[in-house]
Amino acid sequence: MKSDEIVAELLSAHGQTYAEEAGITLRDKPAPLYQLLVFTTLCSIRIKAETATHAARELFAAGFRTPRAMADSGWQDRVDALGRAHYVRYDESTATALGKGADMVLERWHGDLRRMHEESGGDRGKLQELLREVPRIGPVGANIFCREVQAVWPHLRPFFDERACETAKSLGLPHTSDGLGRLTQPEDHARFAAALVRVGLSKGAAQELRAA
Repeated sequence: MKSDEIVAELLSAHGQTYAEEAGITLRDKPAPLYQLLVFTTLCSIRIKAETATHAARELFAAGFRTPRAMADSGWQDRVDALGRAHYVRYDESTATALGKGADMVLERWHGDLRRMHEESGGDRGKLQELLREVPRIGPVGANIFCREVQAVWPHLRPFFDERACETAKSLGLPHTSDGLGRLTQPEDHARFAAALVRVGLSKGAAQELRAA
């Protein structure tokens, strides 16, 4: 299978972003950007992506879609929402982290992560540093946020993190951000990155693509 055929198959079969799966209609607006930060927080521990997306949906269904709503929510209400998603072992610590993170977003960026974006001055490394200041979010979480938010923050494109690049290499594709970015239209970079991560997490999917 040629590179363009592999890319087409990746986008067709695996090209849903994680934000979409979590029920986030991502736009460059305060609420959806915050929802992506919540999802990133949920992913920033060793837990299955599907559990994190389910947990995000439960939190959003409970009304915790903005930093103000999250900050005003009860700790036990957050724990209960996570429990409904079977987000176990880390439910209590994550409920605490979400509360502290909401407070930080409100106090430092007035509830609008576009202010974080502005504070970074368009520097990708600075943006990742700011993300890592949010409770629970580390380097992996910062990568997840940037990988997804490039859909609405074009200056981050192309953003393919180490996990996406490793999968690309295993499929015989270029394995640098710039190399992968040249394989698709810029507006598809977030979907392409998500597809590579999804395939990397699914041994069966990767084997099928390599065998094709």
